[in-house]
Amino acid sequence: MGGPESEPKGERIIAHDHDQSPVEVSVVLPCLNEEASVGACIGKILAVFSEQKIDGEIIVVDNGSTDQSVPIIRSEYPSVRLLSEPERGYGAAVRRGIDSARGTSIIMGDADGTYDFLEIPKFVDLLRQGYDLVMGSRLKGKILPGAMRWSHRRIGNPILSGALKLFFGGDTSDSHCGLRGFTKAAYDKMGLQTTGMEFASEMVIHSLIKELKIAEVPITYYPRRGESKLLGFRDAWRHIRFMLIYSPGYLFLLPGFALFLASLAATVRLAFGPLELFGRGWDIHVMVLTSMSTFLGWQIVLLGFAAKSFAYTISLPLGPATKKMLSVLTLERSLALGLALIVLGVLVFGYVFYIWARSNFGGLTQVKALLLCLTFIVMGVQTIFVSFFRSLLQIKSR
Repeated sequence: MGGPESEPKGERIIAHDHDQSPVEVSVVLPCLNEEASVGACIGKILAVFSEQKIDGEIIVVDNGSTDQSVPIIRSEYPSVRLLSEPERGYGAAVRRGIDSARGTSIIMGDADGTYDFLEIPKFVDLLRQGYDLVMGSRLKGKILPGAMRWSHRRIGNPILSGALKLFFGGDTSDSHCGLRGFTKAAYDKMGLQTTGMEFASEMVIHSLIKELKIAEVPITYYPRRGESKLLGFRDAWRHIRFMLIYSPGYLFLLPGFALFLASLAATVRLAFGPLELFGRGWDIHVMVLTSMSTFLGWQIVLLGFAAKSFAYTISLPLGPATKKMLSVLTLERSLALGLALIVLGVLVFGYVFYIWARSNFGGLTQVKALLLCLTFIVMGVQTIFVSFFRSLLQIKSR
């Protein structure tokens, strides 16, 4: 009993002091093979604590190091709380450290030597002034030669920070800077879930949508020591993917409505005869394509409303217009809309059948009318089933 094999996953403590009394600041350092730099990072933090009279602690979370990182910390820095997080991932390691922190404020930063922890006082001062989240900004500060690739500085970072501003607002210039500070109370409000690199985006997104008080400070960014853990395009995609998932309006509704309205307008217009455009006549073959894209656009729109409904159930804030639309589009009203579309399609089919009967059920040349009929009926069926699905998503579990 009490051996390593009996300890719950993710809770193994390598070494730390047993003082559980609260402190003002906890500095959390995720660590994966950082033997070349972790000691220097710890030394700077200890110097800041001493010079600034900060009541603080240092938490290093080892995320599976195979080098000498753990022995160095254990032998040279006995006051450091050294934890282990077996689940691999930047977010998993940071969350492990934050959950174990005794500080009312948290400073987090990489242990690879890229951040100067002598700048901690700037973060602590702003947290003391009442800010919930203090972000470091490498772009407003100084990036030393060799510290950041040109593609990351001029392309990747601006694109990711710009996408975050577009989707969620705010004016953070360097939303993926790893050196940041926040209060434990603010962290609890954020309710973060991710375990990978997108943890950095998730923190900023939740701070913005939950209207936390955010500040930004310029910092200096240094060349890293040791091997980089960044995976370029894959890590950037994980950030973009996460932001899109949190933005159903941009992911579903905007492209869905654009495709649906353009396709429906073209389908209805072509139903009344060929369209002359670019010196050519466009007719039945184009109408088949526009009819299919009308189905597609409508399905994307319906999925967008389902995603918005789910976002509301997990307490993500929605704009007043979206809230109003969701309150209007109840299950019963959505079902009525679906039935109305089906009835409209059936009426068009009735017209086709009437024309066919008048010709004594002979030859029939109402392909366009039948396409229009099919379009309305399929849209109606889509509306009915997605409406039930959206209602299912709105069921709250206890």
